[in-house]
Amino acid sequence: MSSIVFGEALVEEFPAEQVVGGAPFNVARHLAAFLAPPLVITRIGDDRNGLAVRAEFERFVMPEIGVQVDALEETGRMLVERTQAGQRFTLLPRQAYDFIDPERAAASVAAAHVADAPVVYFGTLAQREECSRLALAAVLGATSAQRFLDLNLRPGQADEPLVTRALTAADVAKVNEAELQALFQWYFQIGPDAPPLAAEEVHAACRALVDRFALDALIVTLGHRGSVYFGADGSLVANRDNPAPPFVIDTAGAGDAFSAIVMLGRERGWPLELTLARANEFAGAICAVPGAVPRDMNFYDKWVARWR
Repeated sequence: MSSIVFGEALVEEFPAEQVVGGAPFNVARHLAAFLAPPLVITRIGDDRNGLAVRAEFERFVMPEIGVQVDALEETGRMLVERTQAGQRFTLLPRQAYDFIDPERAAASVAAAHVADAPVVYFGTLAQREECSRLALAAVLGATSAQRFLDLNLRPGQADEPLVTRALTAADVAKVNEAELQALFQWYFQIGPDAPPLAAEEVHAACRALVDRFALDALIVTLGHRGSVYFGADGSLVANRDNPAPPFVIDTAGAGDAFSAIVMLGRERGWPLELTLARANEFAGAICAVPGAVPRDMNFYDKWVARWR
């Protein structure tokens, strides 16, 4: 077992189908497909959707040591509605992943022998209730792993105090452009109506975030334009060599794919520049298939062969 992934596993309910998802669970499945199955710490209900989640553990050959089953609360659900403006997502309150038990979470780290894991991944959605926040704190206290925060902001699910706590706990934070704008507004009062910042001003603000939260690094993803890495040592690595997929079917899950490959690169000791290039390329490839995680496991074969 390699890294640790903490957070929500849920079912996305579309008008015509249900799909197992959740950013942490997407990351975990990608890692498992590259033969680096993580310890997944989550909580599901004793229900049909919980069985669907467990079927994905089986399909990706991941251990269930960190899976908790809640006898009262249901497996997480996200309702997806199609509107004239696009898709609208509704995350239901009080789901099983809101009540991850702290003692059992910490015990699973010891049971899986991953106290010295290279990376522990977490986001913000599973921190909206105190129980799971305490569970995350217990996990972070049980391991010496690098703390990788994928901010993954959802409307109405995270406020400034929660994000501040998450950034303070992190070693590395990954954000997209919209999330970066939210951070600029919260911490520097740079709102969406402010005059556009010059590139140098954006870089200075990103470095200020690194300093403010004592991060080792801040990674900003830019979609088809690549990504930029701001290191605590003043380094800046901009990877713009990001070949666009031949066509885009669905951008959902691209950020999760990027995070998974960054974690994989750290586990396998890849150089930073190579890791970012591979993360960009793999995230782009995910946009060319339906869904956040490929349904055909053969999708991964090309990447395994190329990166062997």
